[in-house]
Amino acid sequence: MKPTAPNPAALGLAGFALTTWLLSMINAGWFGGDSLGLVLACALAFGGTAQAIAGLIEIPRGNTFGATAFIAYGAFWWSLALYLLFLHEHVVPAFVGWYLLLWGVFTFYMWIATWRAARALQLLFAALWVTFFLLAFSEWTGSLALHHAGGYAGLLTALVAFYLSAAEIINETHGRRVLPTGAPASAGAEDLPAARTA
Repeated sequence: MKPTAPNPAALGLAGFALTTWLLSMINAGWFGGDSLGLVLACALAFGGTAQAIAGLIEIPRGNTFGATAFIAYGAFWWSLALYLLFLHEHVVPAFVGWYLLLWGVFTFYMWIATWRAARALQLLFAALWVTFFLLAFSEWTGSLALHHAGGYAGLLTALVAFYLSAAEIINETHGRRVLPTGAPASAGAEDLPAARTA
């Protein structure tokens, strides 16, 4: 039997989803900052490391989008964890706003790249760039309402990512579409994560 490269999307999406959900509960005001330690541990181990490994697996598969997304957002979680652990006392909120905005810009053009992929993947990246922009503006304005809105947008993002992760692993295991993702039949769509499972 000829070995095939494993599909790492389920792992990458799960690492992103779980860590995003935990942090977004705090941003939405469900839990206080004293819960942040577990988010940081998860960010380093699952959201950061496991997701980056998923991105590295995408490279020999020739999936530029998957490699870029998983490695970049893995690095996001590492950078955020390092900042919160060691550097947060030395950075003004306005600069944190720029950090979040630039991640929003990156996510926005990644969202444009999903327009020929699964509808669920499009929703994931749309919700994510909105999340980054809301959190950026909350840093600039000091608005708790915007911060909470960013938290709820993050929860939506995490839910969609969990669904896509489940679709990737369940559909592949069963060899048929069990969980639809709304993937179009256009050429090239299969090169994006989660597009294969619709």
